[in-house]
Amino acid sequence: LLALGQHGRPMALKDLSKAAGMPTGKAHPYLVSFAKVGFVVQDTATGYYWLGPTAIQLGLVSLQMLNPVREATPDAERLAESTGHSVALAVWGNQGPTIVRLVDPIYPLHVNLRTGTVMSLAGTATGRLFAAFLPRPLVERSMAEDYKRLGPDIARPLKPEEVEKQLVEVRRHGLSRSVGHPTPGVNSFAAPVFDYSGNIVLVITLMGSSGIFDPSWSGPQAKAVKACAAEVSKRLGHRGGGET
Repeated sequence: LLALGQHGRPMALKDLSKAAGMPTGKAHPYLVSFAKVGFVVQDTATGYYWLGPTAIQLGLVSLQMLNPVREATPDAERLAESTGHSVALAVWGNQGPTIVRLVDPIYPLHVNLRTGTVMSLAGTATGRLFAAFLPRPLVERSMAEDYKRLGPDIARPLKPEEVEKQLVEVRRHGLSRSVGHPTPGVNSFAAPVFDYSGNIVLVITLMGSSGIFDPSWSGPQAKAVKACAAEVSKRLGHRGGGET
């Protein structure tokens, strides 16, 4: 069953047996039993096997029960502990990117963030990540409200071409970065969490003092937060692909 699911499309018995590391004569009785309870189906024309209605139903129930924030919280705590940096989880709320969870290491980072803080779309790493992967009409409407909602100290007005240049960079790296802005002396990397449908559902942001936080795209902080987000995405049913 795992081999069939990982392959992602119907398989012939010999190919499925090989992928599962099991002799054909041993695999076939399992498939017959699985077919009886709906875990697999066999195409009468080709003889290929694929996941059946029972497997699909169980998968859908599991996905419906998943909560991205709850799923990501243990990973965020491990990320903060392993890196020594602060971690924020953000979702898309009624007013835009909204912090829903903050995890501090032993020595908290003194930034003006708390649960419920709405982040600037253009002015923060967290916001730019949502802006890069959400539908354009939604982003454009929210971007226009950024300045009046958050004020000039947080949401600096940027020219559209400057914003688009930043978003292209985010999509290319699969990460968003802030170096000394909006909080002087603080660097951050934000990574996207995608669900089974490929939609961005959560952003994990790693933040640290510029003196000990490497801002390079290939640095340890960038790799750590990206790996963390990828693991959460995997558990939410995301199979990877074109987003990053």
